[in-house]
Amino acid sequence: QVQLVESGGGLVQPGGSLRLSCAASRSIASIYTMGWYRQAPGKQREMLARITRDNSTNYADSVQGRFTISRDNAKNTMSLQMNSLKPEDTAVYYCRAQLTGRIYWGQGTQVTVSS
Repeated sequence: QVQLVESGGGLVQPGGSLRLSCAASRSIASIYTMGWYRQAPGKQREMLARITRDNSTNYADSVQGRFTISRDNAKNTMSLQMNSLKPEDTAVYYCRAQLTGRIYWGQGTQVTVSS
């Protein structure tokens, strides 16, 4: 019912910033919850940030105060602004949407934080 495509990943130095985007193939205005997750090699996928259709948000402790999630319903996109990046943030980042009782994932975008 929806395709999700992430973009904006890349290589950045510690302390730097990146902005990730997730483009959806349909309207996201009615999707109750969307979120950003990440997965490093050999580790579990973890939730980073979520946003509801009324713009309520929550964050994992590891990114609280550094990352900001937002959505643009007019453009059918969701974003993750990442500041003060650390080497521990290196992972593949995924966007996620839940609708009609089903979960949808994007293909992921690589973020590497290194000097």
